[in-house]
Amino acid sequence: MKILALSGSNAENSMNSILVKYVAKQFGENNEVEFFDMNDFEMPIYKHEIEVKSAVPAEAQKLADKIDASDVILLSLPEHNGTYTTAFKNVFDWVSRIKDRTVWSEVPMLLMSTSPGARGGAGVLEAASKRFPFHGGNVVETFSVPFYQDNIDKNEGLVNADKINELKEKIAKIKQLETILEK
Repeated sequence: MKILALSGSNAENSMNSILVKYVAKQFGENNEVEFFDMNDFEMPIYKHEIEVKSAVPAEAQKLADKIDASDVILLSLPEHNGTYTTAFKNVFDWVSRIKDRTVWSEVPMLLMSTSPGARGGAGVLEAASKRFPFHGGNVVETFSVPFYQDNIDKNEGLVNADKINELKEKIAKIKQLETILEK
């Protein structure tokens, strides 16, 4: 299985990057995993005049190609003021401007978030879960980890037994979809 692991953060020590890398490892060693964060897709802030003058940046097409080549997308989004980071939104906007495509191409997706607070990025998960289907998003599952410092060790990953079990169930559901699609 080809797994595209994306962090919607451009922070150098992002807790959401740590989460998505950990989750990708839980799919097993027999999978091909490619990790990106928003720093891999730096582009000018979307502006119609830039698009008309210069077209869609190559970085946007690069991400679109990675999405299209994937069997599963793991996306961990940090929450800024209840929604996506500016870095993620900009990349999302540019990819949405590629002619004759949807952003996510109906690739099955595990959408997740973690934060230091009790809501674990619930606002961004709600916003993305509602918005992404309009852009070809096939959100199969969502996964939220509140109280990052208590539930995730940056070297070991998840340390909360309940969250580990919840994640196992969600991964099993996604793997089951992959098995069905192969038949």
